[in-house]
Amino acid sequence: MRVLLEKYFSRGQIIELMYLSKSGEVSKRRVKIIKIHQESFQAYCFSRNAKRTFLIENVLALVPVKHRERGVI
Repeated sequence: MRVLLEKYFSRGQIIELMYLSKSGEVSKRRVKIIKIHQESFQAYCFSRNAKRTFLIENVLALVPVKHRERGVI
C-alpha cells in the first residue's frame, strides 16, 4: 500500500480510499496526500475539509480520482 501512496503522492493525484478507523468503522475518503511518514501519512481530506493523519496499515483500498470525477472536463 505504501508504494501506491508514494506513487500518487509524487504525481500530486487526488485519491479515494477505504479506511478503517481506530474504532473499527470503515469510511470512504477523498484525499490529497501532503506528506508520508514511516507508518502514517498526512493528507487533506475533502470529506472533513481538513488536514488529517491516516495510518498506512489501516488503508484497505485506494484508487486515483480521474479528472472527470474531479469535475474537470
